[in-house]
Amino acid sequence: MAYCVVLASTRLDVNGVVRKRLGCRKASFASPEETMERSGGMMIGGVTPFGLPCDLPAWIDALVMESMQVIVGGGSRDRKVLCAPQAIAVVPGAEVVELLAQADS
Repeated sequence: MAYCVVLASTRLDVNGVVRKRLGCRKASFASPEETMERSGGMMIGGVTPFGLPCDLPAWIDALVMESMQVIVGGGSRDRKVLCAPQAIAVVPGAEVVELLAQADS
């Protein structure tokens, strides 16, 4: 399991890059229940990269790092955090990954 940060204008390459990095035959998104369990109670649509378990890899698409600012989940669906992408890149387990996402067509 890993969490990924990509631009809203792109599509996460789940069955390409993510699957290969996880070393599995097939990858899929976590269920709402599994998301809440692994994130400490955060719901899909509000998960923040800040404060997640240190053993959970954080993969950030390289395109995110080209932005001046990004908006990420703030821990619940009604909260968001505006920050520089560099703030996400320093969370434990963070790694910038080239081509983690593709332009949405």
